[in-house]
Amino acid sequence: MTDHRLRRIVIVGGGTAGWMTAAALGRFLKDGYTTVTLVESEAIGTVGVGESTIPQINIFNRMLGLDENDFVRKTKATFKLGIDFVDWKRIGHAYHHPFGPYGVDMEGVSFHAYWLKLHALGLEDDLGAYSLQTVGARQGKFMRPNGQANSPLGQIAYAFQFDAGLYARFLRDYAEARGVTRREGRIQSVQQDGETGFVTSIALESGEVVEGDLFVDCSGFRGLLIEQALKAGYEDWSQWLLNDRAVAVPCALGGSLAPVTRATARPHGWQWRIPLQHRLGNGYAFCSQFVSEDEATALLLANLDGEPLAEPNLLRFTAGRRKKTWDKNVVAIGLSSGFMEPLESQSIHLIQVGIAQLLAHFPDRRFRQADTDRFNRVMTFEYETIRDFLILHFKATQRDDTPYWDYLREMPIPDYLADKIELFKGSGRVFRENEELFNDTSWFAVMIGQGVMPESYDPMADCMDEGLFKARMAEIKAVIARSAEVMPYHFAFIRANCDAMVG
Repeated sequence: MTDHRLRRIVIVGGGTAGWMTAAALGRFLKDGYTTVTLVESEAIGTVGVGESTIPQINIFNRMLGLDENDFVRKTKATFKLGIDFVDWKRIGHAYHHPFGPYGVDMEGVSFHAYWLKLHALGLEDDLGAYSLQTVGARQGKFMRPNGQANSPLGQIAYAFQFDAGLYARFLRDYAEARGVTRREGRIQSVQQDGETGFVTSIALESGEVVEGDLFVDCSGFRGLLIEQALKAGYEDWSQWLLNDRAVAVPCALGGSLAPVTRATARPHGWQWRIPLQHRLGNGYAFCSQFVSEDEATALLLANLDGEPLAEPNLLRFTAGRRKKTWDKNVVAIGLSSGFMEPLESQSIHLIQVGIAQLLAHFPDRRFRQADTDRFNRVMTFEYETIRDFLILHFKATQRDDTPYWDYLREMPIPDYLADKIELFKGSGRVFRENEELFNDTSWFAVMIGQGVMPESYDPMADCMDEGLFKARMAEIKAVIARSAEVMPYHFAFIRANCDAMVG
């Protein structure tokens, strides 16, 4: 029987994508199944915008078997209950996109329908009061779920905000402890098989040649293997996602330390604010057609909550995705596979999805085309549905203060998103399609938050007696409020459990 299993896996590039991949492969490819080598150069910097995550990262952490308090300490992380959106609907307006549901469904009918009915009756407009994550974030509080049945405190969805450089170092230690080998050096050339086009090896400036059966391209925007060698092609989405620059800078701690990422719409883009234990991460994603890099940098520096701790770092990119994420024996993960700016904190999640799908479609040296094709279909769906959710934030706006927002408000949008909006405008229905990343709560939060109000509500909500319906809604809100009262303050929780300054 012929042994076709992979003997040598080479990861090109470190940073978040490279070391997340290395950690996962080191965790599962045990007992000498294959060698895993990561090649990176200390001379090449990494893109440091992926500092904020969504709850799915907990799946990755559990998969690796991480001790959460140790992880939080070593990455100087904080916790996150959702995202605050400021000035997106219009200047002066704010809303919260929470992790976790609003209220509870009742008698088979979505809670969203009951809230819309209450709103139609003129009795309610504070959607956030029905979300523990929103109320907790407003009060600057956090706790992990306590497992209590029939309580909002028993199922608290949360994520993390961390130092991306420390995260890569943390995962490097994890991966190397599980047999992953690191090679230092710049890649000088890529060798391919003359008949198949498969990558056979990479040569470093030092003269060292690293051979492999499977190559994982984590080389960032340049796509050293997937694009420069294999010419996979790139699908440009800048007609919908205009921003093509980002300037990032850390600053000293100041202002609110609530467990949230803040996204503030600006005249020609948006600004992120990410509180960590030791500093704030800040950045401004903008469109260079409407504002210069110098002007954007000045605007960011003028809107920090503390003194800058480094020189601003400018990034240039084109929103979109690689036409083939897996081509021949090369799989692109991270920025080499595509980028859509860090809105809704999906950048690290897309790394995680790429890793999970690589493991689900793990090849042998025959590299069956059916596996590659399905991997590419799954990744295309993931990217496109996330893209459409991001476009919603820019399309659903009342802002008319700059040509930037005028274009976004009036632009044609993909059919998938147009259908979602049209369905919602009728009776507030929104559905999660084929396990797309953002569920009905996320779509509902952004639709309502940015002023897309439906004409009516699901008529099934009228099946419940009106007195009972109002009483239940009041009770749900009261339970949320009482639950938030017992939560500790965010940084008090960190100090008691996972303070980076201790130990």
